[in-house]
Amino acid sequence: MSRHGRGDAPCAPHCSPLSLQECLEECMEALDLFLNNHFAESLDKLRPRVKDSMYHALVYATVLEMQAMMTFQHEDIVSAGSTMKRAQEICQRFRKKTSMVGSITSLGKSSGDMFTEEELHAEVCYAECLLQRAALTFLQDENMVSFIKGGIKVRNSYLIYRELHNFISSKKLHKGPNHFHLEGGVSLGIGAFNLTLSLFPARILRLLEFAGFSGDKEYGLSQLHEGATTLNLRSMLCVLLLLCYHTFLSFILGTGEGDVADAEKLLKPFRVRYPHGAIFLFFAGRAEEIKGNIDEAVALFEDGCKAQQAWKQFHHMCYWELMWCFTIKRAWKMAYFYADLLSQESCWSKAMYVYMKAACLSMLPPEEARPFGENEVELFRQVPSLKQKIAGKSPPTEKFAIRKARRYKAEQPVRLPVPVLEMMYMWNGFSMIRDRPDLTEGMMETLVEAERTLQDTLVNEYRVDDSCIIQLLKGLCFKNKGQMQAAEDCFNKVYQSEKKIKYDHYLVPNALLELGLLYAQLGHKEQATKLLQKAKNNYKDYSMESRTMFRIHAALSKLKTDTSDEESTEL
Repeated sequence: MSRHGRGDAPCAPHCSPLSLQECLEECMEALDLFLNNHFAESLDKLRPRVKDSMYHALVYATVLEMQAMMTFQHEDIVSAGSTMKRAQEICQRFRKKTSMVGSITSLGKSSGDMFTEEELHAEVCYAECLLQRAALTFLQDENMVSFIKGGIKVRNSYLIYRELHNFISSKKLHKGPNHFHLEGGVSLGIGAFNLTLSLFPARILRLLEFAGFSGDKEYGLSQLHEGATTLNLRSMLCVLLLLCYHTFLSFILGTGEGDVADAEKLLKPFRVRYPHGAIFLFFAGRAEEIKGNIDEAVALFEDGCKAQQAWKQFHHMCYWELMWCFTIKRAWKMAYFYADLLSQESCWSKAMYVYMKAACLSMLPPEEARPFGENEVELFRQVPSLKQKIAGKSPPTEKFAIRKARRYKAEQPVRLPVPVLEMMYMWNGFSMIRDRPDLTEGMMETLVEAERTLQDTLVNEYRVDDSCIIQLLKGLCFKNKGQMQAAEDCFNKVYQSEKKIKYDHYLVPNALLELGLLYAQLGHKEQATKLLQKAKNNYKDYSMESRTMFRIHAALSKLKTDTSDEESTEL
């Protein structure tokens, strides 16, 4: 009999023991319910066996973790962490009892006979619990002790995945009937580690106790792709990770080099199988948004909201994207409407949402009536008081919003010139409209108008900073339009104003980053590398620094890859 029916905790009443294969099949059914928006039913199916089945415990905790990551509520994060810890304890019961160090240390030296199929599955489930707990640790608390604890969990998880991968590759293993689920778990782990580590600059890896480790992005993507395109329990997680990378991470922490075509190819079978699946409608919307098809994106996000009512946090993800879609369309009142909905319903960052409400209203002409009689000056003044006071980390964008809103404390505040477009830049929104000249032209009109207004106002302490913000964003618009010399001039104006900038010190390293990306696009790789190295090494302690450093790292990595490709072609 399988140990799924034995152990420290008894099976639920009227619940007969299941074999490993039966457990896997039942968890697949629960995931199917989840992807069809039947969230409560999915959890109900898993709950009776969470104390005696490692897979039920892991999948149940995974669903709760996904919910916690969407709500960003402290109690949800703590609850998900406790559930994942209990799942890890269940997995530990099924691991091979070898030594105090743990069963995995003997994996590399063993023959396949030393591990049962169930014990190998226990290793991969245990590693997955560690990995997910580490993700929650980073999300939950920003003190260094927690950060290092998370790093230790990540390292232990990495070592288990690495040994399992080597063990499976060595052909020592006798393949059990559920081997494809085991391989899927290893593909998820190896793929996630390689892809994630490839995104991190070296100094952040050192902070995470990962000195000496680095990821191979292409190998990570190929492992995840393998896991995503074979039918196994982790294929959904592999798909979600790939979709997150191609449609979010490559933009927010990179230079927008994600493969949207690949994302759409991965989405296609899921869109057919789950036509009303909220998750897949959301990612389909994001893919259209990235391509600049804003109306199509809006329709998909709205469908995602209509598809289910059980988990409001899915709605919040859609509201966030709808806010940016209407920002790109310069429909300021509609963008305000979604920022307002988020400020009322979502706990991720009240300061950010209220800042965006104020930012959208500030784009309207002074004489135009404000929705609900709200006033942007009053809203900006509220922002600092809304900073998160829970143990959870404050998002860097929230800290940025609070800094920007401070100037409204004055009795006669100097208005921010284009706050909503400045924040759009922080999310790399200008790269999404590079293939849409009409939308880029609209942005340019707004910036030219803001420049005119700035020139007509009295000189003040913010003048140079405000002018440089406009120059940086105009440079992006010129680049989108293919007017490279004009773009270069704009970025250089910001760099040349370095000593005159008083508050927005983030502008100079970002102008150098954009100039480096422009030169890379033109094929001037040596100049591009010098500028990116200058941005990386000469500036610190500025707003949104980590995000800029991620982008610089992505740009330098891409240049290095391109250069090595050229060299191999020449050979």
